Amino acid sequence: MLLTRTRFGTLVRAATQDREMVGALGIHQRWLFTSVFALGCALAGLGGALQLPREPANLGLDLLTIGDAFVIVVVGGMGSIPGAYVAALMIAEIKALCVGLGTVELWGMSFAFSKLTLVAEFLVMAVVLMVRPWGLMGKPQSTPRHGGEAEAPLRLGARAQLLVWVLCGLVLWALPLLTAQSPYTTVLAIDLLTAALFACSLHFIMGPAGMHSFGHAAYFGLGAYVAALLALRANMPMELTLVCAPLLTGVAATVFGWFCVRLSGVYLAMLTLAFGQILWSICFQWDNFTGGSNGLTGVWPSPWLADKRMYYYLTLALCGLSVYALRRMLFAPFGYALRASRDSVLRAEAIGMNVKHLQWAGFVVAAAFAGLAGALFAFSKGSISPDALGVSKSVDGLVMVLLGGVQTVVGPLVGAITFTGLQDTIARSTDYWRAVLGGTILLLVMVFPQGLAGFVSSQLQTRTQTRTPRPGSAK
Repeated sequence: MLLTRTRFGTLVRAATQDREMVGALGIHQRWLFTSVFALGCALAGLGGALQLPREPANLGLDLLTIGDAFVIVVVGGMGSIPGAYVAALMIAEIKALCVGLGTVELWGMSFAFSKLTLVAEFLVMAVVLMVRPWGLMGKPQSTPRHGGEAEAPLRLGARAQLLVWVLCGLVLWALPLLTAQSPYTTVLAIDLLTAALFACSLHFIMGPAGMHSFGHAAYFGLGAYVAALLALRANMPMELTLVCAPLLTGVAATVFGWFCVRLSGVYLAMLTLAFGQILWSICFQWDNFTGGSNGLTGVWPSPWLADKRMYYYLTLALCGLSVYALRRMLFAPFGYALRASRDSVLRAEAIGMNVKHLQWAGFVVAAAFAGLAGALFAFSKGSISPDALGVSKSVDGLVMVLLGGVQTVVGPLVGAITFTGLQDTIARSTDYWRAVLGGTILLLVMVFPQGLAGFVSSQLQTRTQTRTPRPGSAK
């Protein structure tokens, strides 16, 4: 009633369709959307209070509730309240049915339907979006167009930038020698390198391709599990597993990506989340093969890499080459084609580009490099658990990319180093490290809305334009 029969609802619906036009008519957009945000928070608080008799308050309610809420809205259709209501009833009944069926004997085989309760809503969402990409009662989305700031064409770095890269490489090469008395620094450096590669792989589809993913950690964890299973179950040498892990991860991404790139916007992001949660539930519940919730242990590197410093050099070489390969792709025709398909699908198709095939290829490339990062991570820790495929890991990747800056090439590197370094430093300094870390990231995002690397890049660009004399001006 509020959205359809009041002036406030009319303004909200108009602003979601064309925010600039509503502002031109004299409507204060910030106050309008602030009031919508406050109303949504109040309703969420009411829902949290009403659920207390069913389930006690706990620290895990946030991720559980937001996941279900996203799924219901997407399955019902964006903007359709009746669709969300129908989706909520349908998903709730399916989950209750799975619990009620328990274990059923089919053709001499026992199947535990109760295990599907962890992933039932995501299975429903995946099926609905593959059949009806805009949800049960939603409307087809208009052709997506990049809404960010105009970006200058990518250019190869000047000599000064090349010198900075060389100096960074020398520092990273000398790090184990400079910190020989502190082995923990080497371990932290390995974590920084794997996090940087993971962030760069996510940025490859977020920045140039404009495809947001809420389940990119699935490919990080899949690469880790493939490497661990090949090493433990097939007795495969570590060197060979580092080749097979990204390849098999890319094969899986080829299947998942074919369905994902058919969608765009929130629907694309939620379908990636659905596939990620399906993989997570498989690893979490397949006790005999993946170790279940305990994961896999004893995943150690080859004897010649037993020394952490040697493993650090291997990680540095593989991550460095991978980041360089991703960067070179951005300057290749493939990278420019991805940016063109992101900025305007219609124009890209008009000049002969197959946008979906381009996005599909970019999706597979990003997943393969994420799988390599996961394999390196598994051997550095000696074990792997389902947490590597979870939503929280995907959120960490998104924070890294956004913290560094989406519209910069070095943004994911800066974001990964900053986030991982802050997390390690704050966690060892206080028991309330989650609150301090969250507050620190919030402050950085508010001060640097373009990201850390984006802020530095804009400042350098402004200074360059200020110093460059205009044509015809006096010297």
